[in-house]
Amino acid sequence: MSGRAGLRAGPGVLAGGQVLLGLWVLPRPELFWKWPWVSHLPPCNEHLLRDFGGASPALAVVLCAAVATMERRPVRTALTAYPVSSVAHLLFHASHLEPLSAASAAGFPALLGTAVLLPAALVWLAADGTVFRESDPAGRPSAP
Repeated sequence: MSGRAGLRAGPGVLAGGQVLLGLWVLPRPELFWKWPWVSHLPPCNEHLLRDFGGASPALAVVLCAAVATMERRPVRTALTAYPVSSVAHLLFHASHLEPLSAASAAGFPALLGTAVLLPAALVWLAADGTVFRESDPAGRPSAP
């Protein structure tokens, strides 16, 4: 996969995850709350869940706009916004692992860590300005 294809696919995957998360949390926050990795921190706060659920599709919109334009600034901005949110989420949950089983206490931070590492890797990939140039039929990058 080329760097340009990766910069299209990566934010698309991240956006898809955010859309699914929002579609789960917004209409039925009580079902999201029942998920064991969430419900171990009572009490349930529907306001917070709906804010989180609303922020997820909003981030997906920014990521989709970046994919649609494939311009350096929107892509880097969207990919930087994602880990800003994800680092705070990871740090919170990493400091509240006591009620979880050993497997969950290991797996949950690893899962949330991918939400930091994947966009960070994509930001690094986006630092190379050549990935934003279309290739001509001979495979050479054209001018931006």
